[in-house]
This record gives sequence, structure tokens and C-alpha cells, in this order.
Amino acid sequence: MRTVLQVVCVVLAALPVRAQIAVSANDTTEIMVDGVHVMVPNAPPDTVTIIDLSARPPRVLAELQAPSSWSGPPQMVAVTPDESIALVSSSLKANPADPAQMTQDNRMSVIALKSSPPAVIKTLEAGLFPNGIAINARGTLALVANRGDSTVSIYTISGPSVEPAGQISLRDKSCAPSMPAFTPDGATVYLTCTDTHRLAILSVNGTEVRDTGRSVVANLRPVGIEITPEGDLAIVANIGNGPTGGVDTLTVVDIASPNPRVVDSVAVGVIPEGLALSPRGNYVAVSVINGSSFPKSSPFHRDENILKILRLSGSHLTPVAEARVGPWCQGVAWSNDERIVVIQCMVDKQIDVFEFDGRTLTRKPSIKVSGGPASIRTAWRPVSRP
Repeated sequence: MRTVLQVVCVVLAALPVRAQIAVSANDTTEIMVDGVHVMVPNAPPDTVTIIDLSARPPRVLAELQAPSSWSGPPQMVAVTPDESIALVSSSLKANPADPAQMTQDNRMSVIALKSSPPAVIKTLEAGLFPNGIAINARGTLALVANRGDSTVSIYTISGPSVEPAGQISLRDKSCAPSMPAFTPDGATVYLTCTDTHRLAILSVNGTEVRDTGRSVVANLRPVGIEITPEGDLAIVANIGNGPTGGVDTLTVVDIASPNPRVVDSVAVGVIPEGLALSPRGNYVAVSVINGSSFPKSSPFHRDENILKILRLSGSHLTPVAEARVGPWCQGVAWSNDERIVVIQCMVDKQIDVFEFDGRTLTRKPSIKVSGGPASIRTAWRPVSRP
């Protein structure tokens, strides 16, 4: 007779292991040739790749067509906490009047991740040049930063239904918003104002989103932003010096204080493009362009991008590990156990995979995708640090 332990083991072995979903949006429309963006003639449709980060090694679950773009923070994708819906914004599209040129887009795709196969179930309008997307921890509200007209689009989420719920104009008309981020309680949103070097503070009450008129100085041209599971700190990636070859920074902003302010800043290199806080808030992964998108004639050109890992201790960031990857890499994402970190590499059309043991990064087989992977996200579920 089998023991109780043996029976439990058999039952557990028969149960399906839940995947951790990462969604990568891939741009097929443009490529980079010696630092210049070039349109692809008769380009195939953009794609979205759905990846299981809990598998070892991570594996592709599905790929489908949906419009996307490289132009904006590599957080132009968001996944609901229950991993049922993904939202993908498209900031640029081929100009119908001149297919050799790009023009600003205003579309956002709603993807049902649990349908078989996953599929785009709706296309919604956002504002002009939509950039980063944020979904609250309850999975009931989504915001899209519209960089082209300094507005924020609001959407309600109920199961598979995503519906427009209005749009607000920012008080700072020169904001050029790149990325919103909810606090864990969903009551406040910090929004990177790239052109005015600040974080705008929005208040949320149900589906009502209001620009409070308050803001925080971040650093030069903030783009990416992540908020800790406790909701006490914001980590901000700034790209103001990079275009001229200068060193850029990550800043730590104390948002628990009645008077939010920068409390730490660390130089990370030329253009910290992608930014991801690990699920428990212990580490920050950042994709540093490192001059790899500059023309070879530039004195600041480098052949490789850098993936950097920094430890967040209290309110301070300390470098831990780094790895060289292909040129012009975009978004980064973590597995739930903080043991796997991935980075999107546009030129190589692949997602590089690394194991992380708290001290070092070890390269694993890459994931090939169709198109240049430009944005990637996993579901955001705040988990307090132990």
C-alpha cells in the first residue's frame, strides 16, 4: 500500500504547473543601420511573443500579430495580475501617405492570454503617441501615458473586458509623459515627465484620475519608473546625458514622505533604457544602451549593450553584477523567484536569458522572436521584501 506521502506526490505530479507569463512586443517595421532607423520595405506585421518564465529554460508559449513600436519606454506592455489580459500600445506606424516614413499612432491592443490560442480581442484608441502602460494591483484600472499630447488615457478592466473610461490632460503641457506607475494601494500614480525632468503626481479615486498639480524633481529626462512593493520608494531611469555620450543615472525617490524627494542616485552608463524591479524589490535590472545605438563614427559608439543588476538596500542602490549583450537592447524582466532575468535585444531579434544567483549572471540559451523585441512585462503583484 502506498504511503500518504507517495499519494500526495503522485497527485502533485499530475497537476499542471502554473506558468509565469512574460509578454514581449516585437517591432518588425524598423531596423537600425549604423545608428540610423530604417524602414523595412513591405514589412510583415508586428508580433507579440508570450513566454513562460517559470520554465527552465524559459520557453515560448505562443506568438501572434499586434501593432507595437520601439519608440518609447520598453514598458509599453502591461499584464493583469491574474495573467488573463495583456495590453500593448503602438506609438508609431507606417505613414499611409508615405510608407517610407513613420507617423504617430494611437492604438492599444487588448490580448486574451488564456484563450486558445491567445488572440487580440479588441483594439482601443489612446491619445497621440501612446507610451508606457500601468495596471493597478487589483487589475481593475489601466493608464496609458500619451507622449504626443501630454494626456493620460484611462481604462477599466473587468475580466476580459477593457473599456475606455476617459482621458485627462496634464497641467504640465510640456510634460511629454513616458511611463505611469501605481502605488500598491492604487491611490496614487507617479508619471515620468521626460521633457520637464519631473514626476507628476496623480490621485486615483475609483475610475477618477486627477492631476494634483504636485510633482517631484527626478533627474535629467526621466523615462522608466518602478515602485517598490511597500510603496515607499520609486526607482527612476534617466536618459538626459546619454544622447551626448554622457553618463546617466538611476534615482531613488522617497515617495512615502509628505514631501517626496530624491534620496539616492547612482551612475549606470549611457542611456538606461529598460528598467525592472525584481518581484520582492531586492534587485533592479537595467538595460544600458552603452552607445551601441550610436553610429560607428561616433566617439561614444560601443559594440555591446550592458545588462546591469543593482541591489536595493534600504533606499540605496549598489551594483552587483553585469553582462555584455548584443547592441541596442530594450526591456528587461524577472522571474518570480528572482533567479532568471531576461533582456530584449533588438538587432539580434532575440531575448537573452540569464540565471542570477545574487552575485553573478550566467548566460543561458536565448529565445528567438520574429522582429525586434521592444517592450516586455510580467504581471505586477506587489510582494513585500522579507
